Amino acid sequence: MPSPPGLRGTVLVVSHPAGKPDACRPHPHARPVRAARGRMTGIPHILIAGGGATGTILAAQLLRRGARVSLVERNTVGEGVAYSTRDPAHLLNTRSAAMSAFPDMPGDFVDWLLRERGAADPAAFERRADYARYLKHLLAPWQDDPRLRILRQEAVAAQSEGVGVTLHCAGGEVLAGDRLVLATGHAVPEAEPGMRQPWREGGTPEGLVLLVGTGLTMVDEVLSLLEAGHRGGMLAISRRGLLSRHHLEEPPRAATLPDDVPVGEGPATIARWLRHTVAREVAAGGDWRGVVDAVRPEVQTLWRAMPEAGRRVFLRHGAVWWDVHRHRMPPGSRARLDAAMAEGVLRLQRARLRSLVAGTARLSLPGGGVEEIATAAVIDCRGIRRDPERSASPLVAGLLGSGLARIDPLRLGLDVTPQGALIARDGTVSQTIHAVGPPSRAALWEITAIPDIREQVARLAASFVPSCG
Repeated sequence: MPSPPGLRGTVLVVSHPAGKPDACRPHPHARPVRAARGRMTGIPHILIAGGGATGTILAAQLLRRGARVSLVERNTVGEGVAYSTRDPAHLLNTRSAAMSAFPDMPGDFVDWLLRERGAADPAAFERRADYARYLKHLLAPWQDDPRLRILRQEAVAAQSEGVGVTLHCAGGEVLAGDRLVLATGHAVPEAEPGMRQPWREGGTPEGLVLLVGTGLTMVDEVLSLLEAGHRGGMLAISRRGLLSRHHLEEPPRAATLPDDVPVGEGPATIARWLRHTVAREVAAGGDWRGVVDAVRPEVQTLWRAMPEAGRRVFLRHGAVWWDVHRHRMPPGSRARLDAAMAEGVLRLQRARLRSLVAGTARLSLPGGGVEEIATAAVIDCRGIRRDPERSASPLVAGLLGSGLARIDPLRLGLDVTPQGALIARDGTVSQTIHAVGPPSRAALWEITAIPDIREQVARLAASFVPSCG
């Protein structure tokens, strides 16, 4: 949870509570007791497809509970889309105090920073590259333990075998396990013709850079261009021209929600309740950010209880407004964007990319107008917004094709239960294949940030291994 006001610049060491359900584990940074080779009978074997943040955190939580884990990831474990960046300007969008991988050890990330540096600020927004180092460190105690196997391959197919599951890798290896967890994170969208993918090194263009999208992906690209000394101008466009809000330097005071949280209501009722709650908090000397932070743990409950028609209305009209307030940028990042806009280096505009031909972009403007601009580069900053079926990995495409999985009615992702179990084409619930993190978004909505993911994977790990081995 965010640290209270007044902690900035101080060192926080959080003791690890004992006696909780997950506390039946060795400390994650101590060497585990090694299981004897050839004596794995009776130990659950969990296959994890995807070794980004979600898969790595799940693996660590399962290993703490005594399970065997086979982690399949073709790229570097512990990075994924979010944490593969090396750019020092790319920061976490959440304060350090809230970024532990373990629900029962909320200070673990800050403690790791303290061990690494000798000092740590729980209110700071650390570099994402440093968080990737923390994620990799989570598995270090088990690197020589036979209970952990990491395969640098791509998972391409899976079959449910009644009481177990098999996973096929691109290199030809076939793994057999008790459960398979899809922790594949966000699919990186392919750039459209003439556009460049985000988070890719492509040199510094000489001339105007058009950024399609004005969310946090755009913020990353602007900061990278500024770091590289780009002065040729940047134009960021989106249909509404909304910019993500920013965190305050100090955490806002914790807001207390009223008892009448509108569970089961539609988006209009929830929006009225939220505006009223914010007004009350501001009148009492607080800030809207405190209310949004207090609502976050309730979002999954609100989403699950919302009628499908209400979910559709929210996605069409309310989701973008929630996102710009919920997913905020660090204050330092906002200051750099404000300076770039004040200097005329960066402009934001309401517009839609109509066509792109030979370096000339045609933009549709509000009111029906059209503008043509010459561009040195066009970067796709619309984020992860592709159709989940069209952008499916070979593994997910195979599950969809075989009927072991299906897309949810709103086409947000895989159709899963609130516990993450895949729902097959015929409506049956899988006993062996689960999805966690972004692929399970349809059931939970808010499941892209570490505070939500760690809770989800902790529950799943406990369901697989109720007592520690």
